[in-house]
Amino acid sequence: MSVITGLFKGVGKGLDVFRKVMHFVLMFLTFFILLATLSSGPSISLEAGSALLLNPRGPLVDQLSGDPVQRSLDALTGRGEAQTLVRDVVRALDAAKTDNDISAVVLELSSMAGAGMTNLQLVGDAIDDFKTSGKKVFAYGDFYSQGQYLLAAHADEVYMHPSGAVFLDGFGRFRRYYKDAIEKLSIDWNVFKVGEFKSFVEPYFRNNMSPEDRASSLVWMNQLWTAFQDDVAAARGIEASAVSNYANNIAKSVVASKGDLAKPALDTGIVDDLIQRDEFQERVLKHVQKNSENNRFKRIDLVSYTALLESKVKVPSGEKVGIIVASGNIMDGDQPPGSIGGDSLARLIRKARNDESLKALVLYVNSGGGSKFASEIAQRELKLWKQTGRPLVAVMSVVAASGGYWLAMEADEIWASPNTITGSIGIGGFIPTFQRTMARAGVNVDGVGTTSMSGTFRVDRELSDDVKAIMQSSMENGYLQFISNVATARNMTVEEVDKIARGRVWSGKDAQDIGLVDRMGTLEDGLESAAQLAGIGDNFVPHYVERDMTFEERLTLMFSTKMAAWSGNVSARSNRVGLSEALRSWVLRDLGDDIEALTRFNDPAHLYLHCFCELD
Repeated sequence: MSVITGLFKGVGKGLDVFRKVMHFVLMFLTFFILLATLSSGPSISLEAGSALLLNPRGPLVDQLSGDPVQRSLDALTGRGEAQTLVRDVVRALDAAKTDNDISAVVLELSSMAGAGMTNLQLVGDAIDDFKTSGKKVFAYGDFYSQGQYLLAAHADEVYMHPSGAVFLDGFGRFRRYYKDAIEKLSIDWNVFKVGEFKSFVEPYFRNNMSPEDRASSLVWMNQLWTAFQDDVAAARGIEASAVSNYANNIAKSVVASKGDLAKPALDTGIVDDLIQRDEFQERVLKHVQKNSENNRFKRIDLVSYTALLESKVKVPSGEKVGIIVASGNIMDGDQPPGSIGGDSLARLIRKARNDESLKALVLYVNSGGGSKFASEIAQRELKLWKQTGRPLVAVMSVVAASGGYWLAMEADEIWASPNTITGSIGIGGFIPTFQRTMARAGVNVDGVGTTSMSGTFRVDRELSDDVKAIMQSSMENGYLQFISNVATARNMTVEEVDKIARGRVWSGKDAQDIGLVDRMGTLEDGLESAAQLAGIGDNFVPHYVERDMTFEERLTLMFSTKMAAWSGNVSARSNRVGLSEALRSWVLRDLGDDIEALTRFNDPAHLYLHCFCELD
């Protein structure tokens, strides 16, 4: 019997070895087939006399959200939310300026979902820089949202469909307030905060915006609106007041034009002409060659042109300056790109610190904040970087408020744009309990514990006075820690910081005036300054510090990207952002923000350095 058992065991082992060998062989066959497929696929070509079709999809962002492989698969299958990197748009315009095959740029912005003022101005400046080449920029739209129009205004010629409209509504900040609803549901929403301007917790204990939040918000929003008007006026050669008059009097203008939505834009000089799509083709064909296959102007879209530029990249020479992008809400633990995880951001900073080839580091921040604990975890790694003696420069993008400013304040220099939303140095938190709600349904909670703290954090029991005292004391300690750290980093007294803190939000320019920001400029300016601080002058190479992908992830990404290029899914799908999408965004965004605060914010101590600074 033992002989037979041994025989079967031997056969089993042999089959297992055979299975492993075949698995190995099949894996490598698949790998080589994929390599052959990828290498034999069609390459992107650019014909002479083409236009760069600048057609960003989704919002303009500093960092693409989510896992890169999943993003690529979503592009292949048509799922997921499209996004466009600001730096891809700027890079494409910069390359097209000296590209002999590019004769013009055509702005097709119907699929662009929006962007912060800072990023819109970055792209606008890049369009203006392209125009110095003498090549034309054309814009055409059926309808223009405010963000889309700000970019279109920089074109040499702005056209619109005769049945279209330009919708300029200025900047607003509206939120839902839940005090009455919370009371009707018998929920005890225990709110704690420090700073009369720290407004992100207000909707849970008020029915309206506080006077402090109303007054301070109007200051920086009016600054943004003035900047928008000035930008459009300079680009279009009209008076800034004309932009404001158009927005404020659009109803009267439409009535006067007997319901014609497009005529007021033409009369004001907002657009140059109202023409059909085929007529726009003819206008562009005066500057761009015709595609003989479809009689339309020759073009290469943004995605294809970006891929073409990537294929031509040569290994640059020079010392490296690292860039870490910190974009999104700050949360505890590991988080995907588009969000900031305390652990994942700390890991990137540590990776940069261990890379001795990096002579300086730039932290590019676009965040309204979030978890205090996660911010501290990442900040510790920034302090360890500084102990290496290498420069640290922070550059603020659209927003770097509350926890976003917490991350930036350790830098040797802090850069911002005039319209960056920053400050909000304060702290808040909340713990809802539902014992009264449950009692209404006839459910009661009772029990015993060995200490006075037993069961005190249960959501089905009333929050004890001890817990309330602990939370408020923690808030006050966190606030003191925040302003003390700012005082040390900015060479100010705690009293001086307290006067400009209290949760108040500032524009970048005002933040510079009160000492929270050092200089005005872009990411490029911050990189150049970091290189100067490191003593390497102009001979430097920007290097993005990102999570290393596994071999499987790289292979999947290569394959899915190639397949997407073959199928045309990346560039051919239409994702028009129309009025219905805008309305849906307005209706759901505030509620979504509040739900996110309840379900995704995960600070272990319920302490948040956060600013709801989003604009309508």
